[in-house]
Amino acid sequence: MKPPATSSSIEDYVKVIYAYTEWQDKPITSTALATRLGVANSSVSEMVRKLKDQGLVDHQPYSPIHLTPEGLALALSMVRRHRLLETYLVRELGYTWDEVHDEAEHLEHAVSEHFIERMSAKLGHPVRDPHGDPIPDAAGRITMAPSHRLDELDAGHTGRISRISDHDPELLRHLESIGIGLDTPLTVLGRPRFGAGLQVSLLASDGSTHDAGPLTLGAEVAASLWLASVGVHPECIVSDLTGGSLMNPHTAAH
Repeated sequence: MKPPATSSSIEDYVKVIYAYTEWQDKPITSTALATRLGVANSSVSEMVRKLKDQGLVDHQPYSPIHLTPEGLALALSMVRRHRLLETYLVRELGYTWDEVHDEAEHLEHAVSEHFIERMSAKLGHPVRDPHGDPIPDAAGRITMAPSHRLDELDAGHTGRISRISDHDPELLRHLESIGIGLDTPLTVLGRPRFGAGLQVSLLASDGSTHDAGPLTLGAEVAASLWLASVGVHPECIVSDLTGGSLMNPHTAAH
């Protein structure tokens, strides 16, 4: 699945471009890419030109960056490596979910394709990582749970947490301390009367409400959580949900 003759820098770039748009429709710009990678804009401009020369991205000056089918194939292979490694570190080596991102970043460029496939088999071919991000299969197919970012939902939505952004280890530790993790059931109550953020009610496994009462999540926390809604509620104002299936364009033609 992994194309030959690429550098770790190229692999990092296409992976970040893909991940930026995985849970939203907004394409990535050079400035946003520089911020994500922690490098200068001039470095990004030079690398994007290189990626374009290699047929991995489409890009015009002052326009967003889009992966080509070849770039998407490489990105999905790197995403698969990274998320399988994170899953292995948590399940088999006892890492916590706030520790695994940086470790996987170091390992993903070093291990062989054979190692990745053996690891996937050992894990039972998981379909999501410890933060809820989908893991592409060996053919590049990926399925995302239909979800919506929590801070974009109106009051009345009930469901389970399907994805948690791993951009900040401290935020992950905070969520764990207040009892929120993958598959945590909750109901959106709406905005607090005064101040920012979102009020939710955590639910027990049987669907009943916890006795602790409403929980107010800060704006950054609410923007880092995705909810897979269950059922509908009256006067819902949310229509489209993120999610669905994506096929590696190289495998779709076979």
